[in-house]
Amino acid sequence: MIDRALERRLPDAAAVEAVGAPRIPRFLRHYTMGGIGPEVGLARNRAALDAVCLMPRYLVEEAAPDLTFDKARLRLLAPFGVAPMGLGGLIWPGSEEAIARAMGAAGLAHALSTVATTAVEVIAPLAGAGRMFQLYSFSDPGLDAALMARVRDAGYDTLIVTVDVPGATRRRRDIQSGLSFPPRFTLATLMQMAASPRWLAGQAARGIPAFQNILPFLPKAGVTEQAAFLGQQVECHIGPERLARIRAEWPGRLIVKGVLGADDAVAALAAGADGVVVSNHGGRQLDATPAPVEVLPTIRDRLGDGALVLADSGVRSGLDIARMIARGADAVLIGRPFLLAAAAAGNRGPAHLAAVLMAELRTTMAQLGRRTLADLRGVEWTR
Repeated sequence: MIDRALERRLPDAAAVEAVGAPRIPRFLRHYTMGGIGPEVGLARNRAALDAVCLMPRYLVEEAAPDLTFDKARLRLLAPFGVAPMGLGGLIWPGSEEAIARAMGAAGLAHALSTVATTAVEVIAPLAGAGRMFQLYSFSDPGLDAALMARVRDAGYDTLIVTVDVPGATRRRRDIQSGLSFPPRFTLATLMQMAASPRWLAGQAARGIPAFQNILPFLPKAGVTEQAAFLGQQVECHIGPERLARIRAEWPGRLIVKGVLGADDAVAALAAGADGVVVSNHGGRQLDATPAPVEVLPTIRDRLGDGALVLADSGVRSGLDIARMIARGADAVLIGRPFLLAAAAAGNRGPAHLAAVLMAELRTTMAQLGRRTLADLRGVEWTR
């Protein structure tokens, strides 16, 4: 249910961003909001979604839109959820728990990142039945196996393997702001922290965050050595052989994230995946990729209607969710807005944003004259 006390101040995701982003220290805000290079891909994600027009039908029998999602043994009360996001507890104190709690209560999907700052055992009961765990696969198979065993023990049955981080990136914003984990206490960062009193108070109460899900696997050395070790472990391509090995070790649902080409989507399913997430990592990895909404029809055509196809990157409204579904997605994942919702309104923010997105999607479907999610297919208007 929409939080009426917040609605006038935070009526949509754009308002959430306007209020939440300035509360985050600048070096972390740049990391959260930015893309890579001149951020052409970041802008393209938004422009491509805006370019999708949908044709309404008004002369239909009145029926309340049904947002329920049920496919591939995944049941949600609406076709969206939270994308995996690293460093959540550093970006905003307590955000990871607040987001998971909101998704669990709303019956939506929640994907926890390998590099989250809250332990999987803490998040699992909060996130509810829609919980998923995102894996950054290590080059050492033993580390993969140990982490997957921990995730299974925590009650997860869906693993999302991210494949679009084959090497280190160079993000101009992060280089210029001096981003590091944990933060380096330079004069510049200290001034930025002091200018964000809500953030500072939250971090003071909780302490400096750590990578709780992989902390047991890191060398017992300094932070610099741990960061170097982690970089070496995850910087490599995940080929079909490695993916098949993960598939053999993981007994539950397996989804491959970071697919943009139809050939990769086919290869993922051939290696045993149950589905894919069509994604360009929010415009953060390669600044010359197509937007996911542009390639969705081709991937859907190649995989067929039976495959589970999720999508992310750039979604900011219920209308955007409908656009993605109209182009071929079954459901979508949304990242940055939920972190910003926590910054804008604390523990109430993520639940409020989830309710707003559901209301927007319901309104969009009513305007389009479509009762079910399946009815959204084919409503795109083209010249």
